[in-house]
Amino acid sequence: MAALARFGHALSDPTRVGILMHLRRHDSYPAHLADELGVTRQSISNHLACLRGCGMVVAVPEGRRNRYRLADERLAHALDDLVQVVRGIDPELVDEAHEGMAGLGEEADE
Repeated sequence: MAALARFGHALSDPTRVGILMHLRRHDSYPAHLADELGVTRQSISNHLACLRGCGMVVAVPEGRRNRYRLADERLAHALDDLVQVVRGIDPELVDEAHEGMAGLGEEADE
């Protein structure tokens, strides 16, 4: 139950959802995520810390920088499945999410 609650907490913020949706397709750096999502680097840092604490993402050290990726590739499938469930319940919700993620390129396909 605690793991599902952490998953729900991770999905309770639009910026964290944007990060997860981006990372489901590509590893990324905090600066790139901030630019793609249109938020400050400090905000991205705080959200990544939350997602690390929830066990959703991991940081891969690369010299002085960290590259972020999903902690488990099955999370990408779970996110895709969740989008399909939401689409089945209320297609307009997915359309609104798609519009909000337009700057994410191919990641905004769902």
